[in-house]
Amino acid sequence: MTEADPAGGHRLVAVLVTQAMASAAPPGVDPGAFLAAVAEDTYELAAGLDFVTPVLVTSVPGMEEIVWPGTPVIGIAPGLSGGALVAEAFAALPYGGQAVLISGDAPDLPPLLVGKLFRALGRARIAVCPAADGGAVAVAAHLPYPEWADAGFDDPDPVAALRAAAPGRRMVATGPGWHRLRTPGDLHRLDPGLEGWDNTRALLSA
Repeated sequence: MTEADPAGGHRLVAVLVTQAMASAAPPGVDPGAFLAAVAEDTYELAAGLDFVTPVLVTSVPGMEEIVWPGTPVIGIAPGLSGGALVAEAFAALPYGGQAVLISGDAPDLPPLLVGKLFRALGRARIAVCPAADGGAVAVAAHLPYPEWADAGFDDPDPVAALRAAAPGRRMVATGPGWHRLRTPGDLHRLDPGLEGWDNTRALLSA
């Protein structure tokens, strides 16, 4: 659950889905089905939060099938990567005062961590949920996304890169970390004891 924005600005939680996120599909599992499952679980996390509007940002055709009716689905060009992809995703958001952009390969991300990112925006311009083994799981920002921010989800140390580029070091905060499913070897990170990630769980158990 997230808190209402004390400044009164609208809050968005956007899930970013690209074709590269299918690369964690294990042998014997269709990559397309795997991508749809992890993306839907990540989206359902966003859609279940209070006081926010969920959005899907994707370069993969057909992803509108995984979202609830009324959810904005925003298409972006394929082939983008790194900081350009993150900046394009934020720029595509239709409105809002603050937004969290979540990588679509984090199906078991605890909702509490999204709330912590919004809370961190009370003292910073950008907040990052670091990913295990480097990179980021999610990036939160006041909108519009600052032009100096040029770090991607798969950068080795996006927090350090953002702080180096920011006009002031305190403009970039970091929250608790989590994990993503970037290779089949990452599947062991999924915790069967956690609620959620039902689609991924069912697909991997079939």
